[in-house]
Amino acid sequence: MTADTLGSRLHGRISAGVPRWAVLAAYAIPLAVLPSSLWRIAAFIVNVPLLEPGPTPAGQEQLNGWWYILLLSVVSEGAALLAVGLVSEWGEVWPRWVPVLRGRRVPVMAAVIPAGLGALALLVFPYAMIGISLGVKFNGDPTGLVTHGWQTVVFHVMYWPLAVWSPLLALLTVHYYRRRSTVAPRGRALVPSQ
Repeated sequence: MTADTLGSRLHGRISAGVPRWAVLAAYAIPLAVLPSSLWRIAAFIVNVPLLEPGPTPAGQEQLNGWWYILLLSVVSEGAALLAVGLVSEWGEVWPRWVPVLRGRRVPVMAAVIPAGLGALALLVFPYAMIGISLGVKFNGDPTGLVTHGWQTVVFHVMYWPLAVWSPLLALLTVHYYRRRSTVAPRGRALVPSQ
């Protein structure tokens, strides 16, 4: 079994007319999200010493439950993997396992609107990472990030890749919209009027 065969089984085939840069961008998104998920799991579930020990602030015990960290990591990675749909056939035609909709074309805006809103919402990551690097939260209060030395370096190495999620998703969303909007229902390209 080749890597292409394995890849097509896992995510479906790449749609016709999708340039290589778009495919690479789509795969880069889940890879950019993965380090932060691994850091959270390692720090809070496996108890790797990635944070300085200290008292837990009141009310934060429930928030730091292992189930929350695991769920956050799985949902983040799942959302990131949806970007592959913007370059794959399953992003254009509903897969067989989707009841009622299977085999029907995915309406362009059914993918563009959530992806566009997601890209907009994800703009928080570059802003947050700059703030965290400067030691402040959104409201200007100190972050209280309890890392020192190598722990801080590991944190930044694992979380800074999140900053590319929004721009890559925005780029893929625009490309998906343009590609799907300029193709006739029978698959023939439309010639723009001049």
